[in-house]
Amino acid sequence: MSEVGAAQRRNMEESQLLMTELPALTTGTTRGGALLHRSGHYYHLHQPHLAIPAPQNPSRYNCARAPSYMNGGKKLCTYVQGIPRHLTDKRKEDNESTSAHISCLYPEILALIFRYLSVRDKGRSAQVCVAWRDAAYHRSVWRGVEARLHLRKQAPVVFASLTRRGVKRVQVLSLRRGLGDVIRGIENLEALNLSGCYNITDAGLTNAICKEFPSLTQLNLSLCKQVTDGSLSKIAQYLKNLESLELGGCCNISNTGIILIAWGLQKLKKLDLRSCWHVSDVGISHVAGLNPESAGGNLALEHLGLQDCQRLSDEALRHVSAGLLRLKSINLSFCVSITDSGLKHLAKMSSLRELNLRSCDNISDIGMAYLAEGGSRVSSLDVSFCDKIGDQALVYISQGLFNLKSLSLSACQVSDEGICKIAKTLHELETLNIGQCSRLTDKGLYTVAESMKHLKCIDLYGCTRITTSGLERIMKLPQLSTLNLGLWHVR
Repeated sequence: MSEVGAAQRRNMEESQLLMTELPALTTGTTRGGALLHRSGHYYHLHQPHLAIPAPQNPSRYNCARAPSYMNGGKKLCTYVQGIPRHLTDKRKEDNESTSAHISCLYPEILALIFRYLSVRDKGRSAQVCVAWRDAAYHRSVWRGVEARLHLRKQAPVVFASLTRRGVKRVQVLSLRRGLGDVIRGIENLEALNLSGCYNITDAGLTNAICKEFPSLTQLNLSLCKQVTDGSLSKIAQYLKNLESLELGGCCNISNTGIILIAWGLQKLKKLDLRSCWHVSDVGISHVAGLNPESAGGNLALEHLGLQDCQRLSDEALRHVSAGLLRLKSINLSFCVSITDSGLKHLAKMSSLRELNLRSCDNISDIGMAYLAEGGSRVSSLDVSFCDKIGDQALVYISQGLFNLKSLSLSACQVSDEGICKIAKTLHELETLNIGQCSRLTDKGLYTVAESMKHLKCIDLYGCTRITTSGLERIMKLPQLSTLNLGLWHVR
């Protein structure tokens, strides 16, 4: 019995010695929400009121009930009894080496994680703690993000914060202050979106753009209806590195403004003139560099938007084919004066890949024949709501436009016969929009399901003559991901 009692006393002494080396969480070791570790370093508690007090009688704890007080993934103290010191030290080292907590991650790793969050969650992460804020403000986290701002008063703090995070793309949702505050307040601004800011005037743009801004490459002035040719003069003079200019809905822009664009913006790759009703064939000749006044034109253009430009005719397409040899896409939807003859010119453009002729009332089957016979390499064609397009157009398409991957025929006068023609030849087609083609039946869908194995998207909205049988065939396509039925009713 004496030997047993001596062993118990030795164990108790070792236990007491261990507890003197591992600091307990007492009020003496806390300093304003911080805990002193035995190494002498302070560990800040984000919620000090949740700290668990040290037990009054440590000897009551055994190895099966050894609680750990954690802060930031580090064990601050552990109470053990009846375990030799060398085993306890080894277990402690193993626990510290394998402990993992997000606050232990390097800022670079945190920044890598924050890159995958939404813009709102990125902002929330920066409010958690100082370490997260510093990581969330890393420039890599905000690369490519577009800030959306309501500028109702001076906001230098906002601009400084955006600059610190490296934000270079800004969309102004509403504007009461001067536009110059935005351009001058954000260093190295690359993209400025002012779409829908109706109160922007020539005077405001003139005051804001009063020196060169070489970093600005994208400018969107869509629906800024007070903007006129006067603003384009400043833009052409000081924003010479622009690659994208959107003027959709700027109905006061005329051919004079187009001359300024052709003269000053030689690096332009995208130009949107949607609903610029005063622009005519003469203006397009300046863009194409075919007029001496244009000083070369915008020959680097790859995307040209001419939607709803009512004064354009086939002559404009002749200018485009002659001068814009790098053009990849052109939008001519709602250009009612464009006819089949204009498509002869576009068919010669080897670089053209996307052609939008939606609601061009004077485009017919003959126009499709010109495209097919001219060797056009378009991969996306939209002739929706062209009511002169019928089955014969699909015959021509099946005989010449073999590169098509997207074809839109909504509300055209096509039937099963025409759909079967393209289904048997356009095997690489991925998108087929045939909504509101009321003559289409299950027969056409059967052929589509059998032949178009690469089809990913099909629009059957308003095709009232198809039944569940045809629909079931379509749904068996191996790569189909989008099926639009709209108000279609199963019979």
